[in-house]
Parts: sequence; structure tokens; C-alpha cells
Amino acid sequence: MSKPRVLVVDDENAVRKLIKTVLEGDGMVVLQAENGMEAMRMISEEPFDLVLLDIMMENVDGYDVLGQTRNMGIHTPIIFLSGKKEDTDQIIGLGLGADAYTTKPFSPLVLCAQVKSQIKRYRQLQESKQQALHIALGPFLFNHHTYTFQKNNQEIALSSKELQLMKFFMEHPNQVFSKEQLYQNIWKDTVVDNNTIMVYIRHLRTKIEENPTHPKYIKTVWGIGYRFSVER
Repeated sequence: MSKPRVLVVDDENAVRKLIKTVLEGDGMVVLQAENGMEAMRMISEEPFDLVLLDIMMENVDGYDVLGQTRNMGIHTPIIFLSGKKEDTDQIIGLGLGADAYTTKPFSPLVLCAQVKSQIKRYRQLQESKQQALHIALGPFLFNHHTYTFQKNNQEIALSSKELQLMKFFMEHPNQVFSKEQLYQNIWKDTVVDNNTIMVYIRHLRTKIEENPTHPKYIKTVWGIGYRFSVER
């Protein structure tokens, strides 16, 4: 897994240097911006796992940076780091979409723990979103968004029913299904046509197997049905 990338935005050089030292000591990559304009440019040009953002800055303050970031559809975690300690300030900051609010002066070690916690949560969320978009098993990938199927990063042209059948197999790897179960799940029909299943299985093997006559992936389980055999 790549090192977390953190952007520290503060008009005080000493604060930036302190945070940079602590976070880099914990294995993070830390970039710095000394004002809101510079921060907006960097956020729009490159990805970050988290932004530590001061509020009180000239011209473009932290509230503006947060608002513009969210308006661009960027949902990177943002922790406000501010000398404004009133409850109302924290309520406003969190209400605008900040993920956390830390007041100055702060404990560098506690701040580092907060950063790590937010990044872990963010990465888990991103991973869940990616998993929801596709199924990846062995050399195969099924993309729910584009409804396409790939083997070894090469798209394989499949018919609508072939795609549905592969999607079903990939959602249930290494499980044995009878022809009746496959027909009912793909064709949504209680009247089973065994010949139809056999034809589609043969077509799929021709397209995805190195040797269709000795299939490695779509295997026949004699007397029962078929199994899609692949390592998770």
C-alpha cells in the first residue's frame, strides 16, 4: 500500500514544519501550502489522503478552501486546525463538512493519531466503493458500472446472457450449481432448457478458456452441474 499523502495548510511556517516532522516520522508523505490559494491549486492538481487546514488565513480562508474542495466533488478528509476555540466555531466548521476540528495549541502525537484514524477510514471507504464497482477474481474482472468483462486486463466480448452468466459465476465462485439453478437465476424461468445452458457454457469456455475441451475455470461437476473454479 502506498504511503499516505497529507497536505498541511497553515500560514505559520513553524506549525507546518512541526506537523511535517511528526507525520513524516510516521511514514507519511507531507506537502505544504502557506495560504488558501496555494492549497486550492494543489488540491485540484493532485490527490491527497487528508488535508490539515488552518482557518484564519488572508484572502482565502480555511472555510473557503473547504467549500471549494467539496464543490469540486473532492471528498478527501479535512481536519480543521485552528486557534478558534469557541463551540460555535467548531460547530460551524463541522457543519460545513470538515471531518474533524482540532484547536491550537495541539499535541503533535494526538494529532498524528487523528490523522491516521481519518486516513484509515477514508481508504477503507474508497476500497469499498471500488469493490462495489467491480468483481475481481483471478485473471477476471467484471465491471458493474460499464457491464463489461475482462481477462488479464483485456476485454472479452460477451452477449447479454453470457455477461449475466459470468456475473453470476463470479458472485458465487467455487460453488456448484445445477443446470436448473443456473436457468432459474439467469433466465428467470422455472421451465429448464438443458440444451440452452450447455450451449452458453460451451460459448463461454470458447471465449475464456485456454483449452475449452479441458476447461480450467468453468468445470463440469458430473451428475450435478457446473462450478466456476478460481482463486479469490
